[in-house]
Amino acid sequence: MPYPGTLWGAVMGTVHRTRRDRFSQRKRANLAAGEPVCLPANMGPRTSVRRTVGNRAASAAPAVRSLPSLVGWCLCYLVFFCVPIGQTNAQPSYTLEVVPQFPRLIIHRDWTPLVEYLSRETGAAIQLKLHDSIPGFEVELLRGGPDFAFMNPYQAMKAKKQQGYVPLVRDSARALKTILVVKKDSPIKTLQDLNGKLIAFPSPNAFAASLYARALLTDKNIEFIPRYVLTHPNVYRHIILGKATAGGGVEGTLARESSAIRAQLRTLHTGPGVAPHPLCAHPRVPAVLREAVTRAILDLPRDKPNGQRLLEAVQLPKPVRAHYARDYEPLERLNLDKYLPRPGGGR
Repeated sequence: MPYPGTLWGAVMGTVHRTRRDRFSQRKRANLAAGEPVCLPANMGPRTSVRRTVGNRAASAAPAVRSLPSLVGWCLCYLVFFCVPIGQTNAQPSYTLEVVPQFPRLIIHRDWTPLVEYLSRETGAAIQLKLHDSIPGFEVELLRGGPDFAFMNPYQAMKAKKQQGYVPLVRDSARALKTILVVKKDSPIKTLQDLNGKLIAFPSPNAFAASLYARALLTDKNIEFIPRYVLTHPNVYRHIILGKATAGGGVEGTLARESSAIRAQLRTLHTGPGVAPHPLCAHPRVPAVLREAVTRAILDLPRDKPNGQRLLEAVQLPKPVRAHYARDYEPLERLNLDKYLPRPGGGR
């Protein structure tokens, strides 16, 4: 028997014994009728019996006698062609999704090295998933799609309420601060000068750059025309091109712009600071993996030569553990939902 002790050997052994049993049945029937019988070459020495004239009716074996052989070959087919190899040991995969403050190409460039590092360190298959718009990301987030997600503070509050997302880490280097920006040579000097003007924002419920900024203006009885342009870089460029009088942003995204862009802009107002974006996990993610991801990020600066560069690229230059009650629950008291013009949005 080929491959003794293996599944293939067991299957072929069954097929081999079935063929021998079928031959034995046919041999007895043919001998009773006086028919000669020849054993196939792979079943032993050829044997013949002198043929006598007589009844040949018994030599026809019923068709059902081939059933055992058919079953054997079907079993062989099922084992080798229908059972996926290693399916029972398939490794679960997880998604990590990022609020698209920047174009997809930039997010892919900045986040791919960290995601690959987390996969290696935790042993889990983590894949980066990109979104074209902040509203699209938020719809996916609030239905519980992402396993891990980097989100703004307002989204962290909403995701906690609706899906139970758990904040893991956030940056401690700087607070998230709303800024209202104008062109450097603009005649606008105070917030009141923005009354009746067109102001650009990333999206309706982008937290610091839009939602918080609009709440600030509304509380000061300043009327304005909002224009939503999807991303922070688009806001800054709308101002430079004269398509908007002012725009909402945050200190961190403005600092990431080139010196040529920053040189053409002026910060008109800076709001109070809040805890910045957290990396959160859906509660379905095993607690042991959530802790492994947290530890991998916290240990990265001193663990890897390029660790600091990886963290700065994803806005986590000085990561610390995040706590919902301390960092994001206070936002619930601001009642920011009343400033939402429509569902959807992001940072």
